Amino acid sequence: MVRRRVLTLLVTSLGPIPLATIGNSEWRGMGQGYLKSLFALGFQAFLIMVVTGIYAVLVQSIALSADVSGAIWGCMGYTVLLCFCLFKTGSIAKAVFAAH
Repeated sequence: MVRRRVLTLLVTSLGPIPLATIGNSEWRGMGQGYLKSLFALGFQAFLIMVVTGIYAVLVQSIALSADVSGAIWGCMGYTVLLCFCLFKTGSIAKAVFAAH
């Protein structure tokens, strides 16, 4: 979480530099790359909200289970799946906006 917050602060605080290059035809690629990475960062935040929402619904459905052992293993499985999905949101967002 700290890494994402620092990345968000860096991208937004350094925004005027690449945005100033959009008007110049030779340096336009830098500004366009910055905008792609900024949109990818916002889309990554949206994906994180979707993934945690899905996780909350899945874990809530486990609470109704009568089998305690199965509920614990199910919750552990969903948690591992959540961690995997959270780590992949960055690469998915960059792939969608071609911000490599």
